[in-house]
Amino acid sequence: MKHIWLVPILVLLLINCTNERQQESTTTLYNLVQYVDPQIGSVHGRWFFYTPAARPFGMAKLAPHTNAYNSDGGWGPTGYDDRHTSLEGFGHFHEFQIGGLVFMPMTGNLKTVPGTLEEPDTGYRSRFDKATENAEAGYYTVHLSDYDIQAELTSTERVGYHRYTYPQTETAHLIIDIGHKQGESSDVTEAFAQIVNETEIEGHIETYPEYAKFCDPGKRVKMYFVAKLNKKPLSTGSFVDTVQQKGASETKGINNGLYLTFSMEENEPLEIRTGLSHTSIANARLNLNTESNGKSFDEVREESRKLWNKALNKIIVEGGKKEDRVKFYTGLYHALLGRGLSSDVNGNYPQIDGKIGETPLDEMGKPKYAHYNTDGIWGGFWNLSQVWGLAYPIYFRDYVQSNIDFYKDRGWLHDGAANGVFTNGVQTNFQGLLLASAYNIGIRDFEVKMGYKAALKNELEYRGRNLGNGKYDLSYFIKQKYIPYKDTIISNGWVFNFGASHTLEYSFSSYAVAQMAKGMKDMDNYGKLTEQAGYYKNLFDSETQFIRPKLEDGSFIQDFDPMRGWDGFQEGNAYQFSWYAPHDVAGLMDLIGKETFNERLETMFSNAQKSMFGGGSEEIHSFSGVEKLYNHGNQPCLHNPWLFNYSGKPWLTQKWTRTICNEFYGTTPLHGYGVGQDEDQGQLGAWYVMAAMGLFDVQGHTSANPTFQFGSPLFDKVSLKLHENYYPGKELIIETRNQHPNNPYVQSVSFNGKPITDCWMPREELMKGGTLVFTMGPEPNRDWGVGQVPPSMSNENN
Repeated sequence: MKHIWLVPILVLLLINCTNERQQESTTTLYNLVQYVDPQIGSVHGRWFFYTPAARPFGMAKLAPHTNAYNSDGGWGPTGYDDRHTSLEGFGHFHEFQIGGLVFMPMTGNLKTVPGTLEEPDTGYRSRFDKATENAEAGYYTVHLSDYDIQAELTSTERVGYHRYTYPQTETAHLIIDIGHKQGESSDVTEAFAQIVNETEIEGHIETYPEYAKFCDPGKRVKMYFVAKLNKKPLSTGSFVDTVQQKGASETKGINNGLYLTFSMEENEPLEIRTGLSHTSIANARLNLNTESNGKSFDEVREESRKLWNKALNKIIVEGGKKEDRVKFYTGLYHALLGRGLSSDVNGNYPQIDGKIGETPLDEMGKPKYAHYNTDGIWGGFWNLSQVWGLAYPIYFRDYVQSNIDFYKDRGWLHDGAANGVFTNGVQTNFQGLLLASAYNIGIRDFEVKMGYKAALKNELEYRGRNLGNGKYDLSYFIKQKYIPYKDTIISNGWVFNFGASHTLEYSFSSYAVAQMAKGMKDMDNYGKLTEQAGYYKNLFDSETQFIRPKLEDGSFIQDFDPMRGWDGFQEGNAYQFSWYAPHDVAGLMDLIGKETFNERLETMFSNAQKSMFGGGSEEIHSFSGVEKLYNHGNQPCLHNPWLFNYSGKPWLTQKWTRTICNEFYGTTPLHGYGVGQDEDQGQLGAWYVMAAMGLFDVQGHTSANPTFQFGSPLFDKVSLKLHENYYPGKELIIETRNQHPNNPYVQSVSFNGKPITDCWMPREELMKGGTLVFTMGPEPNRDWGVGQVPPSMSNENN
């Protein structure tokens, strides 16, 4: 049995922090960064997933590259793979559909192409020994064995710091690649750089991302930089692939870059500070000067560590297994890393065609909020936004306001944006749902009226829809009350046939905005949207008891296999998506029948465990679980383990959420999130954070009165700091008595000394602060939590 330690020094001993406590002003911070391991899940990871030398939500996301150069430029895993043993450079920009500006130090005979993983000696690529590699939150280092160079990276929010320590040599080179595809950047259409003086370089890179080609044809993404070096080069030159031009001080075109050559003493460091911007070279220089003047590499590294520590200390866990603390804080780290700043220190942010937006400034002349680049949210509201809402509500507000500003510029909410350009990765556009969820949990210090107008348009207006603003098939949903089974072929040859899953998803987002409409006292649209929220029922087939795609004439498709992936359902199958009515679980259960609902749900998880819940395939692939009964590696399934709370068997939610935490999640580069599955900007890590605390909302806070449903907490104690601007309470404590790996089942729950007999409670009550106590045991208590079920659309007013 673990104990709830009350004496601070014993708490420190419990979490191995005896000598690692810090003081920041009057706030005690625990060294939680020790539990962050960026290598977890780094096999087959996403472009923006492995960026250790970054700050929370930062623009400068520095990272080593093993396979970014001239990559396909789509969404697939690229950039860094832990299995690789040579590096091709160190990149600055890592966001969805954004990449570029790579530095690579080398010695000896100058090469200006990186070579290949298979044949590193054909270019400047360097082998490295994994034992010399160290990645932390905010810092990365590795020894380049081919050149005997120690490489180190860190950053401020908008400035990348490099330190390359060379051996004694007269041929120390720095390659600056600006003109090649990097990661998700896709085609470079123009790249320019010039040496401004002996120690300063400036330039810009323009790209045409794959997703922009069909979401926002003709629009470009621009990146700007100003780099300052601590040493003058002996000579300079430019290159286009292997063709070198000695003595050149500038370059413009594609497939191009600059090189600098130095004379270095033994262990002499070359230090580079690179200011970044998405708006202009002038702002890159402003960001550089504002954030880095007078700050050494080591000072910035330490500052980054403190900032990460401060962010992680919003949620302090005690007890439990060290392995679970590593999973928890690495997951929380990912949840704070997957989106990045697009705005400068002066509040400028990028819009299309070179336009620059400006955020309002406060009385001190500082921007009132930040702007962000982002992939689509899709199922992130089940985890990312719940974590953000609990511990980081200011970021949640800024994220919502960023999209409202985008709406004011472009006329639509985006569900994926790169520097003002539509790069919609998933066509359902859940940004209206996310905006409504922020409103529902009391985050209202954004432009609420404008946000509501944008969200309403996102759910009701089908004219002018396209692949950029998403919901391109909304007209069918509005007019026919379902979206038919038919192919959509886009310009790059991709074929969509997602009518069934879109019907379900648009029903859910309609419910979310209906709830906001009620709060805004817009009862006409509340009624209209509530009707749309029930359209998911129009695809229920009573014969098979599955959601089944329909043709345009209203008949169900004939060749129907509920296990077949991608056939009417995006990144899933009918078995997985037939659970997808999160806003109305009660209504869905009425359609299926409670007995069949439970029987099918239990069979699903018993079967799914055999395949590590969809993530245990021998083939490493982001979609390895698409044709299985359950796929925890992808977003449409993530509410499923919590459905037993609605079906009268909450002990099975407790069992399966804990089992998924133990078995799907790992602590190795390969087995981090399943086996090489898609972490996708931290949303799987955030699911672990919520499940490990024993809290989750199947509705994703889309109800006007959001709730949390209970699971099986993993730690003796969780202390969650509540933001004073948004919540009446100062702190929420979750204590777990009789915590043990063999005690997954809830025996009883109390809040501030009062027994809680249901397996859920209103979120608003928890946000008043206090202590939520779970008492655990080895066997289910089948009498607890089976009274009043959590609210659904069909019963929330009962």
